[in-house]
Amino acid sequence: MLFMKTRLDHLLLTLVLALMAIAPPAFAGDWPTYRGNSARTGNADGGAGPGAPKVLWVHHAKDHFVGSPATDGKAIYLAGLGAFNTSSLYALSPDATPAKRVLWAKSPPIIKLPIVSSVAIAGDDLIFGDGMHQTDGAVLRCLSSAGTSVWQLTIPGELVHIEGAATISGGKVFFGAGHAGIFCLDPNVLTIDGKEMPRAAALANVAEQWKKLQAKYEEEKKKDPDFAIPPSEDALNKPSPKIVWQKGKGEWHVDAPVAVDGDRVLVSTAYLDKEQKGKRALICLKASDGSVQWEVPLPSNPWGGATIAGDKAYVGCSTVGMYLSFIDKAKGEVLAINLADGSIAWKKPVKGGVLSPIAVQDNLAIFTATDGKVRAFDTATGSSKWLYDGGAPFFAAPALSKDFAYTADIKGVVHAINITGGTSAWKLDLAADPTVKLSKDGKVYGSPLILAGRLYLATCNIESSDGGQQMAVVCIGEK
Repeated sequence: MLFMKTRLDHLLLTLVLALMAIAPPAFAGDWPTYRGNSARTGNADGGAGPGAPKVLWVHHAKDHFVGSPATDGKAIYLAGLGAFNTSSLYALSPDATPAKRVLWAKSPPIIKLPIVSSVAIAGDDLIFGDGMHQTDGAVLRCLSSAGTSVWQLTIPGELVHIEGAATISGGKVFFGAGHAGIFCLDPNVLTIDGKEMPRAAALANVAEQWKKLQAKYEEEKKKDPDFAIPPSEDALNKPSPKIVWQKGKGEWHVDAPVAVDGDRVLVSTAYLDKEQKGKRALICLKASDGSVQWEVPLPSNPWGGATIAGDKAYVGCSTVGMYLSFIDKAKGEVLAINLADGSIAWKKPVKGGVLSPIAVQDNLAIFTATDGKVRAFDTATGSSKWLYDGGAPFFAAPALSKDFAYTADIKGVVHAINITGGTSAWKLDLAADPTVKLSKDGKVYGSPLILAGRLYLATCNIESSDGGQQMAVVCIGEK
């Protein structure tokens, strides 16, 4: 009997371990890097996506949603670009029928520059940058999930902007800032009023400032309620995080998101033809001190940044950026690079430009291109596994579930592609869908994400031919 019980316990333990091995990890609420993880799958919880093209809800807006959405499971965060390049950061409820869709929003005067980057999330911190190629100087900001300001870092300079998402790793924040190169920050050490102190002390200082502003407001209301002005967080002193190191200032131009793997930081730097500044390369830095470990020259600009999976980095390149007028001239290349020493494992030319990051899953490197194709390459050899023709150029990267690769083209058509074989599972034309009600040229630039069986994406009309201003955030799912 003892032998049978021991054997039964062993079988039960084996079954539990097997189930743990195949079950997706629980979503911890963090989205610490672009597309949620270093493999750039865009899948928050590792679960399934929608099996049918059913629109669950739509949030209409006049903002252009250029960047990709991010999530902590409680909200969908994304930036909208409004008239005259004014920006707002939105927290939207993912619920099917919420009490209110917009949980909160931050806009001018708190946010003063346009935002095209995505949000990185760790714990209660939402970190994002502002600025775009047409502006100089940028601010990296940290908000709480409730939308309150935590800290900010102002970076002045010509051709300085934060277009790529930050990465939070090992208690540090890594991000690129255009011609300012790349930064490593310690967000647990803040400076306020010229004094460096632990984060908790600095935030207590800000809380005390807020308390005094509120008290002053209450006094003014008693004296003259018609002219009393409520306090604004913009009036508070802004703590700034400690800069651990900065590299590539004036030499590199970093618009792409940064990838981090342990003590390796992968920096994708571009060369600006018009300004004749920067460098086309993938550079590996040591996370602890920013020292260069290896450098790989690239044939064209790595706008989408690097993907890390296993012992390799994968990077796509393009001769043009996200400009519709230059699509016909776009050419690209995809490279697999050994993390250990920067040697090239394989490289393949692509007829279109590769503008978004490569998503890696199950030994497949899956990516979109401006020639209207979605490709899957073998991660070990670079050999083609399948080719999907979407019929229109792609700017957005795919989001991967176990069964499907989801992406959307610049005509606003969502594609669900079978990962096995690359055949079409379904399509959804957002402009034609009566629920979505987009203007004719509703396009998708930002890459979609998967959360709890649903697909989230947003549209923009920034280079519209019809002048339409009806954009939308769309949730596709069955329940």
